[in-house]
Amino acid sequence: MLTLKQIRDDLRDIRYYYSRKEAFEHGFRVIGPNDIVVKAKRYNTAMQSAPSRLYDVYVGLYVRTLTQEALSLELCYTPEYVQMLNKRLLLFLQKTVAEEQQ
Repeated sequence: MLTLKQIRDDLRDIRYYYSRKEAFEHGFRVIGPNDIVVKAKRYNTAMQSAPSRLYDVYVGLYVRTLTQEALSLELCYTPEYVQMLNKRLLLFLQKTVAEEQQ
């Protein structure tokens, strides 16, 4: 099973990928795809079965690359609530990604 640290690291990589997606896609055409695409697809697939609030947090923080503060303002949540939802997201991914790998 993945540790929460591994999931945080993966999400950090996914966030970076989406923040630089155009540059990555240009590189893919020249060099070929990077492993980050596989990782992003694995997590995106896991999120398809997520509760709606966790899905919204994942898209906001990791696909749209918003900060927790910016997402809290957009969703009219407190920053602490977004932080709590992000923790729930990590636990959901830990369980769901582990199940998919079996």
